[in-house]
Amino acid sequence: MILKPITYEKLAQNSYLIGCAATGEAIVIDPIRDANMYIDLAAENDLKIVAITETHIHADYLSGTRELSAATGAQMFLSDEGDENWKYAFAADPKVTLLKDGDKIEIGNLTLTAVHTPGHTPEHLAFLLVDHPAGEVPHSLFSGDFLFVGDVGRPDLLERAANIEGTMIKGAQTLFESLKKLEALPDSLLIWPGHGAGSACGKSLGAVPVTTLGYERKTNWALLSTSSDSFVKEILEGQPEPPYYFKEMKRLNKEGPEVLVEISRPTHLGSPSGLLVDIRSAADIRESYIDGSLAIPFGHSFPGRAGWLLRYDAPITLVTNDSDEAIAAKRDLAMIGLDVVAGWIAPSELSEPTSSLAQVSLGEVSPDDYLIDIRNASEWNSGHISGAHHLPLGYLATQLESLPCDRRIVAYCQSGGRSAVACSILKQAGLDNVAELRGGIEAVEKEKLVLNG
Repeated sequence: MILKPITYEKLAQNSYLIGCAATGEAIVIDPIRDANMYIDLAAENDLKIVAITETHIHADYLSGTRELSAATGAQMFLSDEGDENWKYAFAADPKVTLLKDGDKIEIGNLTLTAVHTPGHTPEHLAFLLVDHPAGEVPHSLFSGDFLFVGDVGRPDLLERAANIEGTMIKGAQTLFESLKKLEALPDSLLIWPGHGAGSACGKSLGAVPVTTLGYERKTNWALLSTSSDSFVKEILEGQPEPPYYFKEMKRLNKEGPEVLVEISRPTHLGSPSGLLVDIRSAADIRESYIDGSLAIPFGHSFPGRAGWLLRYDAPITLVTNDSDEAIAAKRDLAMIGLDVVAGWIAPSELSEPTSSLAQVSLGEVSPDDYLIDIRNASEWNSGHISGAHHLPLGYLATQLESLPCDRRIVAYCQSGGRSAVACSILKQAGLDNVAELRGGIEAVEKEKLVLNG
């Protein structure tokens, strides 16, 4: 058996290539939209991808199942569990095989058995792997968003992200029952989760890439919970805010993502089209903010922030001095289905005026200033500056009417990485009297100033 985990770090997302060396066949579980990544990895291991499956209709990234099938001819194996609201719209495709609980996928000497594990979503499947040449004891569980290292998948997204009312308590109760399906499985079972630390699909995911069921039985709060009521209460408390784009991902993944064939290089434009999205470093943006632009510095958090702040029906022009950065940014946007990139342009090629973003220390903040904390709820609850107003970055653009027009607005985050983005949102909205708190909360803590908890 050949088993290759593949992690898309920027969304803490895991997919898996599993192959049978004896027959040269392979299956991919939960691929992202970059088909060439899996094709190249299979070729490196003398494998041919003959099957693709996914654990559920994803909310945090655009599925690459159709993309990879179009590139390889592989059969797609998709869940047929859940009610009519959780059926794939492209299920009639001749390359689709629908799966129910207990159905099997044979890959050479390997067998993957679908295990219906609802709770995170109604149609969710986990896949139990048996490597027959090594014996009939189950080797691995590819658990998707059912079971993580140290946590389980959140059951509240249907209500909080997709606006399907009355589903999160029922989902939590269903998830508690689904966990009982693990009781008959051995401690030695390897658990390969769909996400790691940093994903918004849970609140306390571990950072290690793999665990065992035995270890999780001793350490995972969810497997230690003995009461449905206490489990429901615990799992619904403290979940991170679901990004706006999650609802769009659910819709696109259910309907069937457009097949790109390949992610094309962004065009170098002579003049911008649509919204200017400045992906330069925060330092460059602070030095020369481009009037009317939205700042989303390219880096580890880029796709997540883009999913919060960009629209799916409006073209954008990337602003950067680096064509390779534009290429990488367009790829990241494609991973969450933002295919509206008109091209890229260098800041020197723009006619829009520029200005520096003001920065102040806490000692320079006056009582007349309106201080906003743009961190998430858990960060705010751990301590914040007295008198600050909580407006998480992802919601800021929807809360502009609550902000004063006659006072300076000072934005702060944890270390300064998000506050430049916030200032660009405010300036876009015509609020020019803005500043960011230099160094964020970390700078405040270094000065040993008191925070409110």
